[in-house]
Amino acid sequence: MLALSATGSLQAQSGVGGHIKADIVSQYIWRGMDLGHVSIQPELSVGWKGLSLTAWGSVGLTHFKDDMREIDLTLAYERGGLSLGIVDYWNDDHDKRYFYYRTHDTGHSFEGFVAYDFGFLSASWQTFFAGSDLQQASGKRAFSSYLELSAPFRLITCEWEAAVGVVPWRSDYYEVNRFNVTNVSLRATKDIPLSKSFTLPLFAQLTANPASGHFHFVIGLTVNALTR
Repeated sequence: MLALSATGSLQAQSGVGGHIKADIVSQYIWRGMDLGHVSIQPELSVGWKGLSLTAWGSVGLTHFKDDMREIDLTLAYERGGLSLGIVDYWNDDHDKRYFYYRTHDTGHSFEGFVAYDFGFLSASWQTFFAGSDLQQASGKRAFSSYLELSAPFRLITCEWEAAVGVVPWRSDYYEVNRFNVTNVSLRATKDIPLSKSFTLPLFAQLTANPASGHFHFVIGLTVNALTR
């Protein structure tokens, strides 16, 4: 699923911009949760004057029967350091049909988000408001939410980002019964020059989920086909 820092929100600009890229990751980790094995995750985004529309996907490369397929669509607006938008997450874990929206069976979950980038620190809040985000015991909407703080810095020729994410109340979606820290991560990115005009971003990330007791180490690379 899309991390907020990669929602595709483009910097406000006078013309139309966008990008096509894909990540190849050793493990699919999202907000501290293990969602799959080795995966390819393409992304297509187009934006105009701070408004952007992004399509993001994930498909497993080694465990086709176990790993879910996912397609996320994000409509976002960015002005200055403020970003806000709506994400439609879909996966085939519940139902194989994309155009199927029955509440208790759909593979869609709809989330609203707001974030602010202070430069030295970014803060974001996400809440599911429709779709498959339900409490299993009651069947009522859970309004599962997630708050994350992240801080970028540069060290030893790499770009780093440290992040902490919490779930503020009970959520079957995040598998917690109360307030819990679900994501403590540290990510390093290094651009590997392959030619005078082409570099290959390589990244590694350590992620701990205190709520579940799990720990993950992910390595991946990004292929940029178009950036404007």
